[in-house]
Amino acid sequence: MTTSIHIKNMVCDRCIRTVSKGLKNLGYEILHIDLGEALIEHEKEVDLAGIRSFLLQEGFDLLEDRKKALVAQIKAVVIRFIHPSDSKAPRVNFSHYLANELKKEYHYLSSVFSQTENITLERYVILQRIERVKELLIYDELTLTQIAKLLDYSNVAYLSSQFKQVTGFSPRAFKRLKAHHRTALDMIK
Repeated sequence: MTTSIHIKNMVCDRCIRTVSKGLKNLGYEILHIDLGEALIEHEKEVDLAGIRSFLLQEGFDLLEDRKKALVAQIKAVVIRFIHPSDSKAPRVNFSHYLANELKKEYHYLSSVFSQTENITLERYVILQRIERVKELLIYDELTLTQIAKLLDYSNVAYLSSQFKQVTGFSPRAFKRLKAHHRTALDMIK
């Protein structure tokens, strides 16, 4: 038998490896695993309590509510979009990308996200983009112009304005800070 389980707080490849290893240790064969979900094969009934216990120990959680599972999928798509593994991938309109990835209308996805998370999907995407900007500023490998282009900002002024609105700092002032205040991707709300 196969079962699809939805997992909250998976935000990176390391999360995928941790969950995969844990599910294998629990005796499940992994058919597919991605941010926020795993498709497992099993002969006996799935031990959801055991899976939940393992996930909680590792900082994840099992999602059984359909809307919460959909929100976890939306977050995973947002993270993949803003933090692509292939930086040379062609950029597309986010709303089209999300609708295509989840095979649902963008308006519906945005509505479910807002109702469940008490923040608009658009605001969540902005917060994720700002975290990516922070990361790139700390790395100090790209100019602000290159960062703006990479993250599809229309210009540096717009990036700087949005960055200051969210963080209270200009990108330059943030870069000069001794302690860079970043937010874990799974904690952005």
